[in-house]
Amino acid sequence: MKKKFLLAGAFLMASTYFVQAQDTTKTAADPGLTFFGSVDTYYKYDFAGRKNANIATSFANESNSVSIGMIDLGVKKKYSKALFVGELSFGPRGQGQSIPNQDITSGIDLQNGNPVLGTQSFHIQNLYVGYDLTDKLNVTAGYMATFVGYEVIAPTGNFNYSTSYLFTNGPFQNAGLKLTYAFSDKVSLMGGIFNDYWNTYQSSREVSTVGGQLMVSPVKGWTAYLNVLSGKFSGTEFDLTTAYQITDMFKLGLNAATFSAPDDAGGFAGVALYPQYAVSKAVTLGLRGEYFKNKAKTGGTYSNIRPGDDVKAFTLTANVKAGGLTFIPEVRLDNAKTDRSFIKSNGMPSKSAGQFALAAVYAF
Repeated sequence: MKKKFLLAGAFLMASTYFVQAQDTTKTAADPGLTFFGSVDTYYKYDFAGRKNANIATSFANESNSVSIGMIDLGVKKKYSKALFVGELSFGPRGQGQSIPNQDITSGIDLQNGNPVLGTQSFHIQNLYVGYDLTDKLNVTAGYMATFVGYEVIAPTGNFNYSTSYLFTNGPFQNAGLKLTYAFSDKVSLMGGIFNDYWNTYQSSREVSTVGGQLMVSPVKGWTAYLNVLSGKFSGTEFDLTTAYQITDMFKLGLNAATFSAPDDAGGFAGVALYPQYAVSKAVTLGLRGEYFKNKAKTGGTYSNIRPGDDVKAFTLTANVKAGGLTFIPEVRLDNAKTDRSFIKSNGMPSKSAGQFALAAVYAF
C-alpha cells in the first residue's frame, strides 16, 4: 500500500510542477525531432561445429550462418523541460519480450536452457517521457532500458558483439517511474519503483520492485554507478558498473554483480573486466574477461551454466571503424569447472566452448 501511495504521490508532484512551470517558462524555439538507430548483421562459427547456441548468452546464437541482428529505429525530442523517447527494433536481437515457458528473471527458456527470442516482429526498446521538475531534479516514467549493468541490447552501445553472462541473466528493461537528483556533475542519485518483473511493460501482479542508483565521477574520465534492483517476485541484484578513460588510448571498464532469486532459489554472481586500447583512430582492440558462477545448489539454470558450476570466459574483440560502419571480428573462449555446461562436436558434454564471429554494425 505504501508503494502505491508513493507512486501516486510522485505523479501528483510531477503534475503540480508541470502546471506551475507553464506560467513561468519562456517559450523556446522548437528543436524538432531527433532520429537515431542502427543495423547489424554477422557470421559466427562454433569451434565444436554446433548449429545451435553452445555458448548460450544473449543474441547472435546462430552458428555457421550469415545471420541478422536487428534494425533499431528511435525518435526523441527535448523541448523546454519535457522529453520523450520512443525506440523500436525489428529482428531477433531485439525480440526479448517474455513468452510462455520463459524464466523472466534470467531470460532463459526452461525447456532447453537457451536465451528466449520472442515471436513478435518488433520489440519496444524504450518508450518513456521525462520532465525536469527543477534544474537538478528530473522525473521519468515508462518502459526504459535498465540502469543495471555494463552492456546493453543495442550493439552500438557495446564494444564486444557477443554479450556477457552478467548481461544475459540480469535485467534488460524496466517499466516504472524514477526520480533523479543531480547534486553536481560529479554526483547524482536515482530512486524508482518498477513493475514486479523485469523485461516486460505489463505488471503481472503489482508495481512492487524498487531500484536505486548512485553515480559518482571522482575525476575526469572516471564514472562509477552503484545499482540495486529488488522485488519479491523478481529477486534482488546488486551491481557495480564503472569505466575509466585512463589515457587517450587506454580505457578500463568493470562490471560486478550478485543476484539472489526470490524464495531462496539460488542466483548468480560474477565479475567482468573490459580493457581496451586504441591502436589508431579507426582501430581499437579490447578484451573482456569474465567469471560467472551459478549460486544455486539445485534447479535454476543460467545460460546453460548448471547449478553449482562456474565459467571463465575470454573474448578478444576488435572494432574497425569506417564512418558510421564498424566491423567487429571476435574470438571467444569459455571454460567451465565441470563438463555439464557445454557440448562437444560429437554431442558429448564438454568443459569448454569457443566461437569466432564477424559482425558489421552501422549506426545513424
